[in-house]
Amino acid sequence: MPNYRRLYGGIAYYFTVVTYNRLPILTGNQSRMALHDAWNIVEKRFPFRTNAICLLPDHIHAIWTLPEEDQNYSLRWKEIKRQFTKRYLLEIGDGEQRNLSRQERGEAAIWQRRFWEHTIWNDDDLAKHVDYIHFNPVKHGLVKQVKDWRWSSFHRYVREGFYDLGWG
Repeated sequence: MPNYRRLYGGIAYYFTVVTYNRLPILTGNQSRMALHDAWNIVEKRFPFRTNAICLLPDHIHAIWTLPEEDQNYSLRWKEIKRQFTKRYLLEIGDGEQRNLSRQERGEAAIWQRRFWEHTIWNDDDLAKHVDYIHFNPVKHGLVKQVKDWRWSSFHRYVREGFYDLGWG
């Protein structure tokens, strides 16, 4: 696995971001496009590099490298969620029923409020998390082989020679 800290100058982070009540909305065509567009908007405004990613119906796993001078990943996730939610509500629907707390705060019921973050410490840690991300659709029983899941950076890793197609 390449050393992303050395190649890109910043610190790499692993994330898990989950939909509200594990609502399985993320792999639908409109949702994928809304997420893709939100991701691009935020990436241009607040640069980061997506080292690895897997989009599952109810959650996202990703590894990002952020610029050395800006480690504010929370702002980036907040903006991705906000951009996605705005479009989702306009084009697709309301999501889950909002509880009283979400109603009082004016929040949609699309995303869990928080996310899980882990700082990548070295190449072994990076490799472990990249493998976890790419194997996740198999772990969740969505496919039998990693290569069969379309919404993952696995195929980019195959093209770049880090995995062969039969990995996992």
